[in-house]
Amino acid sequence: MDASKLNQLKHFIEQCKSNPSLLADPSLSFFRDYLQSLGAKLPESAYSESTGVERDEDIEDLTEEHEKVEEEEEEEDDVIIESDVELEGETCEPDDDPPQKMGDPSVEVTEENRDASQMAKIKAMDAISEGKLEEAIENLTEAISLNPTSAIMYGTRASVYIKMKKPNAAIRDANAALEINPDSAKGYKSRGIARAMLGQWEEAAKDLHVASKLDYDEEINAVLKKVEPNAHKIEEHRRKYERLHKEREDKKKERERQRRRAEAQAAYEKAKKQEQSSSSRNPGGMPGGFPGGFPGAGGMPGGFPGAGGMPGGFPGAGGMPGGFPGAGGMPGGFPGAGGMPGNIDFSKILSDPELMASFGDPEIMAALQDVMKNPANFAKHQSNPKVAPVIAKMMTKLGGGPK
Repeated sequence: MDASKLNQLKHFIEQCKSNPSLLADPSLSFFRDYLQSLGAKLPESAYSESTGVERDEDIEDLTEEHEKVEEEEEEEDDVIIESDVELEGETCEPDDDPPQKMGDPSVEVTEENRDASQMAKIKAMDAISEGKLEEAIENLTEAISLNPTSAIMYGTRASVYIKMKKPNAAIRDANAALEINPDSAKGYKSRGIARAMLGQWEEAAKDLHVASKLDYDEEINAVLKKVEPNAHKIEEHRRKYERLHKEREDKKKERERQRRRAEAQAAYEKAKKQEQSSSSRNPGGMPGGFPGGFPGAGGMPGGFPGAGGMPGGFPGAGGMPGGFPGAGGMPGGFPGAGGMPGNIDFSKILSDPELMASFGDPEIMAALQDVMKNPANFAKHQSNPKVAPVIAKMMTKLGGGPK
């Protein structure tokens, strides 16, 4: 066997002596079982892994606890209670009457119809001056039926609905006026005032500003003075909470980035600890276990017989029938040895280059197998100058013969 590999094996055995917990590595379970099959008594530390490495379960518990705390913090951050905006100005309850009668835009309007529509409007204006608003609505509805293409008729009826505190009806008429004439100042003015009555301050301000540009009057200016302050307060309030919501989303994204970074770091630390633990259990960096490895564990050319190497082999490894005592074979041990002691220092054989080299000789291994089958057969091999010294040397190494 290669001397350098034997030196590595010797170093490993010395490490196991000084730190038996190395044998607790699952990858060395085959070697631990082999030692036990030879009758070796292993300390308790050889069966339980060192507690120096944090268990996966502990890491998972800590991770889950950390995530739970993060979720609670997120829930606290997610709660944004919007304060009420202090507004000024009077509003009214929305009207829920059935929609008023509207004109049929498909009707062809004649000159006679236009004249009749104007007459109905005059009557409506008289009724308004007398405070007869219901009568004014009836007259304007007739005027709209006669001339459904007139934006002014709808705008006028909308202004009457405002006087009657029916803002929704007024908005319907104002919309109809703006469909006919998108530049109807009366339509924007009526809809702006109606929206202000419903507390729709921002929408009201927009309509009134447009109406003021199209046809400015003092009434529009007076209403704007009441509407604009509320519109500004609402806009500032909305911007404030839009900013808060954005900050909350940014914090949430940052927490997610930190969480992913922490998970990656934890995975890295876990892998690093496992690598360090594995290195401490396998000093010298013996890839695949032992240098060259036991068969089935990465190599050792020649190996133990029965496992892809050294013909004949050692008992308990698939070779050399009979076996060593304590491993179910060779009862009584070699003749004159009084039986092989149960607590064997097997390294004495493995560290002897001449002895290990002799195991590669088929004649020697055949003689050893013969002796293992029947210790009495040792007598017939004593005269063999090749076999007898090997058997005698093994007995000496194992403490069963003369020093």
